[in-house]
Amino acid sequence: MQAIVEIAGKQYRVQPSEHHVVPHLDAEVGQTLEFRTVLATLDGDSVRIGTPYLGARVTATVRAHGKGDKVLVFKKKRRKGYKKLRGHRQQYTEIEITGITLES
Repeated sequence: MQAIVEIAGKQYRVQPSEHHVVPHLDAEVGQTLEFRTVLATLDGDSVRIGTPYLGARVTATVRAHGKGDKVLVFKKKRRKGYKKLRGHRQQYTEIEITGITLES
């Protein structure tokens, strides 16, 4: 069984025992999360699409938190002597999908 779920404003196609990297979630490592914003489910030939969401839930376990690669932002105005170099590392959360449950 697969599901399309919305996590932190982004959509992911998930199935049990998969690992996904999502934007930072405020949860402890090892904590179980439940996502109820399921947009669609796919089970063999059966496809259910929500309007906008289905009566289903996806459970996941937080595996780790981390930071992505550094993104450099360089600003310059020619002939003015103006230069700025700034860096940013986006935080993320790694989750493992533990189950997909349909409710009716």
